[in-house]
Amino acid sequence: MKYVISTIAAALFMMAGINTAAQAQTLKFGHINSQELLQAMPERDSAEAKLRRLTQTIENQLEELQVEFNKKYQEYLQKRDTYSSSIKEMKERELTEMQQRAQEFQQVASQDLQRQQSELMKPVIDKADAAIKKVGSDNGFIYIFDVSNGTLLYQSDKSIDVLPMVKKELGIK
Repeated sequence: MKYVISTIAAALFMMAGINTAAQAQTLKFGHINSQELLQAMPERDSAEAKLRRLTQTIENQLEELQVEFNKKYQEYLQKRDTYSSSIKEMKERELTEMQQRAQEFQQVASQDLQRQQSELMKPVIDKADAAIKKVGSDNGFIYIFDVSNGTLLYQSDKSIDVLPMVKKELGIK
């Protein structure tokens, strides 16, 4: 009797192991280069065009500040010998303040550009993310790894490149 029970237990363990091995063979893993996907999305082009226009506007404003500063500085250099010490000090303080305002403007503008880039790209990234998740769900993938960031240490040839499926989901050729 003891022999029969241990034989049955051994058989059950073997069946469980075979079942687990069979299940492991059906797991699907995929990979995608998300940067390549984002590059292919037409929405990205319009977001980048808006960002370029904003960048150009900021550069024009910064150039205007620089031209104004240069003009005042040249004027100061030409007339400084004629200024009294108190006027010279006032003009130098004015130039220093102009320079500080230009630097502050540049810092704020840089932060604003970064914020605008995030805001403009968020809908594009969200759309790509939703399409990747839909392809993963519809096709039974367990994981889809992003190979664009370079942290994937190994990729088997059994891993499926889902980029073509996601592009199809998004209507991109």
